[in-house]
Amino acid sequence: MTANPDLQNIVFPGLKDRVVIITGAGQGIGRVFAKAFAFAGARVVIAELNESKAAAVAAEIMQAGGRALAVTTDVADEASIKEMIEVVEDEYDGRIDALINNAGIFSTLQMRPFDQIPLQEWEQVLKVNLTGPFLCARGVLPAMRRAKWGRIINIASGAVRLGRPNYLHYIATKSALMGMSLSMARELGPDNITVNAILPGATFTEIERKTVTPQQKERIIAMQCVARAETPEDLVGAVLFLASEASGFVTGQSINLDGGVTAS
Repeated sequence: MTANPDLQNIVFPGLKDRVVIITGAGQGIGRVFAKAFAFAGARVVIAELNESKAAAVAAEIMQAGGRALAVTTDVADEASIKEMIEVVEDEYDGRIDALINNAGIFSTLQMRPFDQIPLQEWEQVLKVNLTGPFLCARGVLPAMRRAKWGRIINIASGAVRLGRPNYLHYIATKSALMGMSLSMARELGPDNITVNAILPGATFTEIERKTVTPQQKERIIAMQCVARAETPEDLVGAVLFLASEASGFVTGQSINLDGGVTAS
């Protein structure tokens, strides 16, 4: 399978034929993850709310010689997740090897003091960013337990380490994902299932972020040890590793991937 120059050198062995579910993979970071796993030989499930975007990413992967399955999924809806799991198990003989909990609400959020966040918006962010990963992890658990092998990777945020203001609902959910990862890791270790979180820094994708001005982007980059804008490709190596056999003794970890913003 062909890959763009940014991905062809970020391939981890041991992922061939693994069934990997990536939520929110119709755009942004999730789309790059899907392409990277497909290039590594995995069978990628694009669990995405936007049907047309999911289909486009699947087509992109298959045209390049990879394997992908697009399943319209609302991670805030338990019934939708159950249906997605059934589709995947039917397609791949009950097998689910890895879950990347990537779907979340962020780029559309308006920055504002926490006392001005509408309750409905607060509840929706919690439902998608936290309840969604909980439900998805619960959904893949039977298949992973049958296999006595599994990888769950939760996409948190480096903004948690900074206590970033004016995104309290987002920060609260991503902080909770870190704690959830540790607790799940302790529960699932006996089943040979690892659970980890990654904490990306300010990652710039094709998704427009109206709340970040060019000046703010420059200030973000200036905080990093690696003085360039972070892209989704900068996250791929860690995620492939955590989903592979090589990471079998790595669990309950929250790994910063922010170019050194939080270096100490």
